[in-house]
Amino acid sequence: MRRPLLALTTAITLIAPAYAGAQTLPTQGAHTSNQGTPADPQTDTAAENDPAASDIVVTARRREERLQDVPIAVTAISGDAIKQQQLVLVRDVAAYTPGLNINSDSVGRAFVSIRGIGTTLIDTVQPGVGIFIDGIYQPNTTFLNSPLVDVARVEVLRGPQGTLFGNNTLGGAINVVTRQPSNEWEGRIDGALASGDNYRSLSGSVSGPIVEDVLQFRVGGAYHKEDGFQRNLLAGGDQNPLETKSVNGTLRFLPTSWARFTLNGGYDRVAGGATPYFNVRGPRDYTLDGSTNQRSLATIDYYAANLKGEFDVDSLNTTITAIGAYNQSDTRSEGDGDYSQLDFLRVTSERTLKTRTGEVRFDTKWSDNFSTLIGGFYARSTTDTSGTNTIVPANLTVPLAATAENENVAAFATGFLNFGDGLDLAVGIRYDHQKLDASTAGLDAAYKANEWQPRATLTKRWTPEFMTYASVARGVRGGGQNGPGAPNLTYRGDSVWTYEVGSKASALNGRLTANVAAFYNDYKNFIGANALAPSTIRNPATGQPVGFVAINLNSGDVESYGAEAELSFNINKLWRVYANATLLHARVTDPSQFQAITGYAYPGNRILFVPDANYAVGTNVRLPFHQDQAFVFDANLIGKGDRTGGSLDAASVPVLEAYHLVNASLTWQGGPLEVGAFATNLFNEKYIETYLDLSLLRRAGLPAPLVSNLAIQTPRRRVGIRGTVRF
Repeated sequence: MRRPLLALTTAITLIAPAYAGAQTLPTQGAHTSNQGTPADPQTDTAAENDPAASDIVVTARRREERLQDVPIAVTAISGDAIKQQQLVLVRDVAAYTPGLNINSDSVGRAFVSIRGIGTTLIDTVQPGVGIFIDGIYQPNTTFLNSPLVDVARVEVLRGPQGTLFGNNTLGGAINVVTRQPSNEWEGRIDGALASGDNYRSLSGSVSGPIVEDVLQFRVGGAYHKEDGFQRNLLAGGDQNPLETKSVNGTLRFLPTSWARFTLNGGYDRVAGGATPYFNVRGPRDYTLDGSTNQRSLATIDYYAANLKGEFDVDSLNTTITAIGAYNQSDTRSEGDGDYSQLDFLRVTSERTLKTRTGEVRFDTKWSDNFSTLIGGFYARSTTDTSGTNTIVPANLTVPLAATAENENVAAFATGFLNFGDGLDLAVGIRYDHQKLDASTAGLDAAYKANEWQPRATLTKRWTPEFMTYASVARGVRGGGQNGPGAPNLTYRGDSVWTYEVGSKASALNGRLTANVAAFYNDYKNFIGANALAPSTIRNPATGQPVGFVAINLNSGDVESYGAEAELSFNINKLWRVYANATLLHARVTDPSQFQAITGYAYPGNRILFVPDANYAVGTNVRLPFHQDQAFVFDANLIGKGDRTGGSLDAASVPVLEAYHLVNASLTWQGGPLEVGAFATNLFNEKYIETYLDLSLLRRAGLPAPLVSNLAIQTPRRRVGIRGTVRF
């Protein structure tokens, strides 16, 4: 029993949650209150005229800048677009962002990369794409499954962002910007219902002054639930449901003209599937229903609090920003560990992740032609995990426990130099010291690293409507530790040098914007999907390895290059078209590190779940009538190319089919009211979210009845109604 137990346990560790630590979419208007800024809109009132895309303001370089002036590939998705497209979770923005790829097989984790860089498979690996909420770092990919509540916009920055956003942003960064308090009373309520899987959603917010011009507040809350489209025919019930409950609040204190304080607090509960895989015949099997003896479910409670102070020191031409933040997530999960109809293995897990961060920035203008942004950063994360693996026929329960601590100290500086005649140079550097300790590997395996992340960007503004840029940047991600029996108790961090050229253009008084970029990534020590390797723990009697262990590892080197484009065209005041596309070639060029650790070949040469092409194209039409009323029609087509699924067999790497999704909505707007109908996946396209072939369980040495392909299906067609009331 010992060998099957270890084999099955390690296989489940591989596929179950592991242990340890603009293009703008269509929006019909936005304006700011007298206490807001263009980069921090207080409302997104649909009755206003649609602003020119060239006027959109983002904070991609920790400063407010017009999107078209920022020499970075950035996509910004507005709060109205989030509502119109029924985007519920942070990860939903991937469908409308070129180069961003997010797949999730659990409410507790997501696979995310940008341009094929920064792939993160399980949540014990540090993110390769940084996740931020109001500029505050979130240390784990689980936050991609956080609800989008009372959001002003989501910014997605592509390419390494280490100099300004920090460690673990070698692929890029996702920054969720929430709405801030206003000096005027305002509120809104949004709701939606849809058929297909009993989809329902309700959210609301209210904002106003407590003491006018001095103290303001904002409170928001949301509830969302969907049953999912998959049913468990044996255990009964919905196999992959989702339920979110959220509440957040903000206080803004303006005691003087030169000081601003913002206090945020929030709570989210996310409940749903925890690797709820069903057996399938292969990557073209789109069967929704399946049978396991227990549904695999998880609940995550998120707690967040942060305080930001901003101080204008006019005598030094400096703005000082100081931020302190605390984040905690508590995860509980249980489920069928063998994913079969046999009641053989059941698993449970509990994990608490606590993160404390502090940051200070000095933004100084030295002259009309030179400014600097200098700062320091500190973060400390602790993870405590416990769980059980139960072999049901043997009535044997094996407890599991682990702790981890991750500490990061950094200093950064960027200088912005204007040479005149439209020529600008930005040069930055960041130094990170990181230390990771984990109980599973012991002190001898403690991971430490000191990394430098430089960036240089040269920008030429040929006219007010046309600019080009060229940049070179290095991004890094921290490494980590594996558990006892792993042939590599530690694995190194990975790094990338990214070379990029691009241009941003606008015409017709800003109604037409077109942004393009080409990039080349030299990606070293790639941390890919985890794998199974022979255990270093040996049977005293035979001297043979005692089963296999699941490990994280450096898989080798990757070459990634491609191009992307974004277009937004307001044909007139009533009609808009938008589009984006990415062509990507990301391939593992040297997998020798993978083979040296595992003893077998890397499965193929592609990055897990990353397509060679994706695109989105859509149109938005507003037809006004009778005073302030209007009908708004929006339709879009989203496409993603074929992707590889998970495998440990180089001879038979599964390929998931390309797919195309059509979404549409028709909304009536009348002053503060909106009522609309919408459809997502209108033509009921069938495709697979995540797929793991039988080689994973087979290589673990499991008996034939437990060896199968595993898949999670995607949502099918939803047709529903939605409404908004503003007051």
